[in-house]
Formats: sequence, structure tokens, C-alpha cells
Amino acid sequence: MILTKERRSMVFRKETFEIVFHYYKCEDSGEQFTTTSLDEVNMNQVYNQYRDKFNIPFSDEIIKIREKYGLSAAKMSEILGFGVNSYRQYEAGEMPSTANAKLIQMVDDPKKFIDMVELCGTLDEKLKEKYIQKAQLLVEERKRNIFNLNFKEYLLGNHLADIYSGYRNPNFEKFTEMVVYFSEKLQPFKTKMNKLLFYADFLMFKTSCFSISGVRYKAIDMGPVPHNFQSIFEFLANKEEIDIYTTEFSQGYTGEQFKARKERPFNASLFSETELEVLEKVSTVFKTTSTNDIIELSHLEEAWKKNEKDKSVISYEYAFELNQI
Repeated sequence: MILTKERRSMVFRKETFEIVFHYYKCEDSGEQFTTTSLDEVNMNQVYNQYRDKFNIPFSDEIIKIREKYGLSAAKMSEILGFGVNSYRQYEAGEMPSTANAKLIQMVDDPKKFIDMVELCGTLDEKLKEKYIQKAQLLVEERKRNIFNLNFKEYLLGNHLADIYSGYRNPNFEKFTEMVVYFSEKLQPFKTKMNKLLFYADFLMFKTSCFSISGVRYKAIDMGPVPHNFQSIFEFLANKEEIDIYTTEFSQGYTGEQFKARKERPFNASLFSETELEVLEKVSTVFKTTSTNDIIELSHLEEAWKKNEKDKSVISYEYAFELNQI
């Protein structure tokens, strides 16, 4: 049985989407088969494109919106006027209607959330007061932290989830932990760090159709790199998330080496089991790979070859063509 990939069109909710269809093909009979995991990869591509086209939030965004208000999924459904189990089902991956999606996105704004709480006729006054107070605290917290929030958005970008971010919104906290993880495991130089981050995000997408960090990568001369990587790394060093040491080499150039801080351990709780497995695999595969070698390996990837001429932002669809890991 050979794992085969080809472009196919699939229909969902009367919309047609082109995906990289994965299946196994029997060499002898020509029969085609899929597995549960391949079905998920195929359908996730369809669902992701549908969410992107109609601006429907992803499951992780839907969970995050509810959790910041400290509500159960049932209570959030009640406030939004959904069926009692609807919000929980959306968090589990069910696709919201476009109308419900707009309501979910609207209450991401604490001020709009307060409006919805006040309009809810089934909540008692004590609960209304409790939820409104929580939302007001979030409004004040955002005002206090507006500079840091804006600066992090500047560093990673504030784009919506799409194929160029691996269908994740940029997550500065998870990206930071990825840098801490590789600093702790491998103590890489900066150029190798960039490649480790690229392989981790793209391998995760190859596995699940979602990246880890939501970061965009560009194809530059030295290989794929995270958008705005120099400023991000300087920011993390200034915040004492990691240490960066400069080394002078006999060839006349300098290198910046990343090392973990003893008092700043990696926070595994932000990651799923699959994400942790991907980080471990990337760390293991490239543990003894030199910086020059990982540059050469990354230059063998279609993700780099098809984008390096224009130094373009790389579509995560190239994850399906990874051949070095």
C-alpha cells in the first residue's frame, strides 16, 4: 500500500474546495483506501478553507473566548441564545452557522459581551452582575496592557487564521515556549533555531492541518524563517525568557547561540500531546545536525524552493511535501 497524494475537489455545504487528498493505493489491484487519520487530514483541509472563506472562528478561538469570562459552555450558549449544548459542540469542532459565528466573534469584545449579558432574559441578576464585573475587569486589564498587546501583535502580526498561518491565530505565548524548548534541548545557533521552528510548525500541520504557533514563515536565502524573527528573539532575550550568547568564529563571522535559563523552564501545559510529540521529534531528528547542514536540508524542501525567488511567505500546504522529517 503506497501513501498517495493528489489534488481533488470536495463539496461541503454546497461550496467546492480543492485539497491535497491523501489515500493509500494498492499497487496490485489499484484499489484506494483511507484510514481514520487520513480522513481527518482530508476533511480538516475542507473545514479550514470553509472557516477561512466565511470568517468562522476555529475551535481553539471559540474555547479561548469562553474561558476568558470564566463561563461554562452551557452558560455561554444561554447568553448567546444558542441551544444548551451548541457552544460545547462548536468547541469540539462542529461548524457553527455563519450567524452564530458572528455572535461568537462579537462577544470576544468584553463590551459587546456585557451587552449580551444585559439582554439575556434567563439569567438571574446576581449572575448578570458577576459576569459583567468580570468583563469590566478585562476591559481595564486590556487598557493597562495595551502597549504589550500591540507590540506582540506587531512582532507576530495580527492576521486572522489562514493557510499562511497554519489556520491558527498568532500565539505569542506558544511561540515563546517553542523557542524555550529548543534552547533547552539543543542550544542552537539562531539560523538553526529558525529551521527548528519551521519544521515543528510545518510537521504539526502535516499531521493535523493546524500549525502550533500560528506564525508565518518566509523563504529567505538562509532558509525558511519566522516573520520578524530578529525582533522577536531580541524581545525574548530582553524579557529574560532565554539567553543569547555571541560567539566569534575564526572565519571572521559571529554566531548567536540560544540557551535556556535555569529559572525559566519550558511550560509544557500550553501544548497538546500531539504538539509535544512533534517538538520532541524535531529535536531528536536534528539533534546532531549542524547549522550548515540544516540550512542545506531546508533548501531541499519544496516550501523553500517554490518561494525563495520572491522571498515569499510560505503556504502551509507545502507541509504535505516535507521530505526531511
